[in-house]
Amino acid sequence: MALDVQQTRLIALSPDTVAAYAMDWRHDHEWTQGIRTAELTTEAPDGGFGLGAEVTRTAYFLGKRIDYVLRVSGYDPPTELDMRSVSGPMPMHITYRFEPVGAGTRASIRVRGDASTYYRVAGPLMGILVRRNLGKDLRDLERRLTGVTG
Repeated sequence: MALDVQQTRLIALSPDTVAAYAMDWRHDHEWTQGIRTAELTTEAPDGGFGLGAEVTRTAYFLGKRIDYVLRVSGYDPPTELDMRSVSGPMPMHITYRFEPVGAGTRASIRVRGDASTYYRVAGPLMGILVRRNLGKDLRDLERRLTGVTG
């Protein structure tokens, strides 16, 4: 089952502020649905986090534990972070974008992948569930950064 889902939210902070937090893998578990841990397991060629770095995440989705590794394939702070799975239950491609809009930021997350083997049974619901979780991710990101509760 091909998956291509995107969610967007306006956040009343600068792209620099939003991206600095959201692009830092050490915060993944604080605002991303289901992620319990994230660890920088391979540094970028120049050291630290950046193009070529790999982050290992442990998450739970539909009651299943998922361990996967994402490699940074695009890194242009504060505008874009693009990551592709190199290990895990299904091929996945995640793109985070942060664009200036007035005095704020249009934050978006796009997830593409193929869940046909790992989530065969949930296939028809997969897009709906991922869309809902991405919406919650962006809501929680805003709450973390601004204290907004709505």
